[in-house]
Amino acid sequence: MGWYHPAMQLSLTDRSSPWIFAAGAAAVTIGVLLHLPMFWMGRMDGFRLAGMTMDSPMIAGMILIVIGIACSAIGLLPRNLAEHVRAARHISVAAPEDAALVPAHFGLMFVLVIALMIDVMKPAALGFVMPGLTAEYGVSKATGALMPFAALTGTVLGSVIWGIAADLYGRKASIMLSAIMFVGTSICGAMPSLEWNIAMCFLMGAAAGGMLPVTYALLAEAMPSRHRGWALVLVGGLGASGGYFAASGFSAWLEPLFSWRILWLLNLPTGLMLLLLGRFIPESAKFLLARGRNVEAQAVMARFGTVSHQHGVEEEDVDFAPLHAVESAPVGGIWSRGLAGTTVALSLLALCWGFINFGVLLWLPAELVANGAKLAEASGLIAKSALIAVPTVIAVAVLYSRWSTRLSLVAVTMVTIAGLVGVIALRANAGLSPIGLLALLIIGTNAMLAIILPYAAESYPLSIRGRATGWIAACTKAGGLGAQALGIAAMVPSLSLAAGAAIIPALGGMILVLRYCRETKGVDLRQIDAALVTR
Repeated sequence: MGWYHPAMQLSLTDRSSPWIFAAGAAAVTIGVLLHLPMFWMGRMDGFRLAGMTMDSPMIAGMILIVIGIACSAIGLLPRNLAEHVRAARHISVAAPEDAALVPAHFGLMFVLVIALMIDVMKPAALGFVMPGLTAEYGVSKATGALMPFAALTGTVLGSVIWGIAADLYGRKASIMLSAIMFVGTSICGAMPSLEWNIAMCFLMGAAAGGMLPVTYALLAEAMPSRHRGWALVLVGGLGASGGYFAASGFSAWLEPLFSWRILWLLNLPTGLMLLLLGRFIPESAKFLLARGRNVEAQAVMARFGTVSHQHGVEEEDVDFAPLHAVESAPVGGIWSRGLAGTTVALSLLALCWGFINFGVLLWLPAELVANGAKLAEASGLIAKSALIAVPTVIAVAVLYSRWSTRLSLVAVTMVTIAGLVGVIALRANAGLSPIGLLALLIIGTNAMLAIILPYAAESYPLSIRGRATGWIAACTKAGGLGAQALGIAAMVPSLSLAAGAAIIPALGGMILVLRYCRETKGVDLRQIDAALVTR
């Protein structure tokens, strides 16, 4: 079914033992459990732990978590790594253009939606944590803003680190290592000091930073080309909206009973759930081939209808020629002539999304509480708005794949702008019903995130596609860092002013998309590559 390079014939003993990974996962879990007694000790005082001294079990648990994460990483890392990386350069793996969807595709999509919900839930919970955290530690909003700032800094670094990890460990292994770190960072919920909370929040961000790009990469290699667009948008959109709904729902349900700390402790069960779901996530066929795990690779390719190809060998009896690396990248990369306009347009929209998601939406619960709503009421209100947003993701996926990729991005940006205008109107007139207005904003931002990264991947030549998508992903986080920098400087604007400021880059990006971005619906990516490289 495929072609193999001699360098691929590597022994299965080149893998590290899965038992080391299992032992590491167990150590991390035990380390977290050793923190729970101190959390429970605070039940008589509303689970307030500020000022308490860490006991010996907690210290031992932290040591176990560090050792466990290290063991898990070692258990996933292959041996003879240099040989494996060289072998990988000779292989390309892709799905046939017209292959039919099979149950394996739908199963993978379902599992990855759950994985993304768990991933998105972590940073989304920050907005619901902040009011209780600042009240318990008695700090200003500016000091409290150090926590989301640390988390976003972690996501920026995590995006880079996880991109490298996906090449070294594999797509599935990167997701599993991320899940281990999720479990470990659940000890935020039992940390008595603000400083330890900030440090753990940074690690949580580092764990979450690369999940979305890795998920897109795994899906892109498994889905038939003609189904790739809607699948990526649907999985990304459902994962994002579901994660925000889960964060707000758990806040409304559990935070009144167990304080804000429960939202961090939820990393334990959700991280373990992600580990269990790992058995349903296949490894990348290309990664398996490069590591000599040929039998496993053939099984994956048979399940998903993919084919393999050795670069430089003429294909026979293969009904699809996979995409090959373009030999000459555009001069100037993503800022070259013909691409700079696209890069600026998508960067503006990504920055806008980051500012809204990690600024406006993060400040929203505290704003509602400050205006007289109880935290449970505010969380419930946002949960209902997020629930309304979930079914609209299906419509977005249909629009993206059947109508227009470029105009779909413009349309969801317009919905986001309408949501921002709604926030301004809500601030000016408290008598307005907030659910519909907030739902518009959540729908728009979820849809933007679901579209912008797949569209970026389809808009650049293969030779620079990875760095282009990485740049746009980094911009989404940079917008959030800018918002949190305002908080640290005690310059948080009013919600209406923040919403008004976000409208400006949204409008600018939308206009530039109409001017410079190209339509990618139904176009073979190889044709896009050839057209862009020759510009």
